[in-house]
Amino acid sequence: MAETCVAAPNPHGFSLQQTMLRIKDPKTTVPFFVDNFGFKLLHKYDFPQWSFALYFLAIPEVGEVLPEPGTPESEKYLWTMKGSCLELTHNYGTESDDTYKVNNGNVEPHRGFGHIAVMTRDVYAASAELEAAGVKFQKRPDEGRMKGIAFCLTPEGYWVEIVRRAQNSPVQNKYTLAQTMFRVKDPVKSLHFYCDLLGMSLLRESHHSDFSLYFLAQIPPGTPLPAKDSAEARDFIENMFPQVLELTWNHGTEKDPNFKYHNGNDQDAGQLRGFGHVGFLCNDLDEACAQLETAGVAFKKKPQDGNMRGLAFAYDPDGYWVEIIQRDGLRMLNKSYCTIWCVFFCACACMALTYPQ
Repeated sequence: MAETCVAAPNPHGFSLQQTMLRIKDPKTTVPFFVDNFGFKLLHKYDFPQWSFALYFLAIPEVGEVLPEPGTPESEKYLWTMKGSCLELTHNYGTESDDTYKVNNGNVEPHRGFGHIAVMTRDVYAASAELEAAGVKFQKRPDEGRMKGIAFCLTPEGYWVEIVRRAQNSPVQNKYTLAQTMFRVKDPVKSLHFYCDLLGMSLLRESHHSDFSLYFLAQIPPGTPLPAKDSAEARDFIENMFPQVLELTWNHGTEKDPNFKYHNGNDQDAGQLRGFGHVGFLCNDLDEACAQLETAGVAFKKKPQDGNMRGLAFAYDPDGYWVEIIQRDGLRMLNKSYCTIWCVFFCACACMALTYPQ
């Protein structure tokens, strides 16, 4: 067994802050997360002049009171938060388009993103309660080879894994946002990117005959961690409140020079879009991105590009978009700042006046 280690250095103060998903109808999808899993609307941006809206949902710890959504206080909370949220992107009109679909990331030939996950103490009871409420399931906890975990479906068809929390966990929430999973071609390259460059710690790895799983999170540097291949590592994660990043490696993909996962955004071969990006806050955006560029990271948008300041978009080794945001640096309730921000995202979409669909 490997020796106990400590959490990785994180000199730029990176923290996993968001997972972005495109949705069809906020009147259906927002209540899905709020009513079933205890998410709260943390903040909302509505841009009728550009025909899109953003909904930020989070699960606060028991006893925490969130600011009123849509206020300067909630905006400040969003861009300084210690935990993670979902960013749900709605392009006006999709709610009435019977042909609108997303790529949930799990159907060939355009796999990539896999799922988000929630954690609860009793997966079986939670699944029964959700199914009674009308939630559809991809896999119930007693189905398939892997017992005790379940996958339900959002209204768009994204997978939401339901995993077990330790019975003696100090976390009192019925549910927490537990993970974001996507598939990677080469774990060596991906672990270097997320651990060595973005300050995440490898908490656990699990190896199987044809695939491996790697669980990463931002942990205070120097924190003692159990051996990543131990039962204690699983227990550590089952007691956490913050979510982890789960990287899934299907063995052999790293040997195929033509192999590529869909990043959720590209449409060059007629792919549907779905998952958009993960996002990280950092203490000094310019300094952090300069170091990433020196390390060979490619960028979709650097901090100094265009008129928009306060954020950047990098590519991870698989081409997934990684948003990097100046902590407490965005003020989109300011109309002039909002205009610049929206124009940037319109350009990113390569479609006139629309957010990435």
